[in-house]
Amino acid sequence: MTEPLRVLVADDQTLVRTGFRLILGADGIDVVGEATNGIEAVAGVRRTRPDVVLMDVRMPGMDGLEATRRILADRGAPDPVRAEGAPLPDSPRVIILTTFDLDRYVYAALSAGASGFLLKDVTPEQLTAAVRTVRTGDALLAPAITRRLVQRFTRRGSDTATLHRDLASLTPRELEVFGLLARGLSNAELATRLHLAEATVKTHVARILAKLGLRDRVQAVIVAYETGLVSAGVHEDVQRPTGRAG
Repeated sequence: MTEPLRVLVADDQTLVRTGFRLILGADGIDVVGEATNGIEAVAGVRRTRPDVVLMDVRMPGMDGLEATRRILADRGAPDPVRAEGAPLPDSPRVIILTTFDLDRYVYAALSAGASGFLLKDVTPEQLTAAVRTVRTGDALLAPAITRRLVQRFTRRGSDTATLHRDLASLTPRELEVFGLLARGLSNAELATRLHLAEATVKTHVARILAKLGLRDRVQAVIVAYETGLVSAGVHEDVQRPTGRAG
């Protein structure tokens, strides 16, 4: 029997935490901890080992952005609870909660390794679907939101050339998959578009993430826009990195 998903909810509003707990519990998802600020969130993650963290951006003491950085930095650190200081398991996926569409903190959080963001007025169905989606590493941000977010906050400059060189490890097919993935296509949609088996698409996506050292598809989207592989206003043509052959 598959173990239920384990979630920690970090928000300074009691009603928000209670509402999320009830919604997730009704869908068979366990809320294993709650936190009212970033400090409690970091401690709660270390104590309860959730699969997913729902993280508010604006909290007293330590905000959600700093808490996200610390939680993701814990990956592979010694676990004080387990025998002989064994390393912590993979860090949880973090979903940023915000009341502001295109909040500057959201882009910063995604760049730091968060797996996506949700507005707090999501429906119960959207909330539970998001938790299950990020746990599998699939895309969470809608293509339109992604384009607006990255177009507004991506900084282009000297770092771009370095990132271009990173893409040289990808094969032509992987570049094609990467460009479509960056527009928010699911594995099923990629399979249909490229006339491939879905299992083959999953293999391509896994190799892309591994070669580029990325946690999930959301980070892949950011890198694709930052490197110029995909342009915010371009919907069909994938741009090849400078200096790459054929």
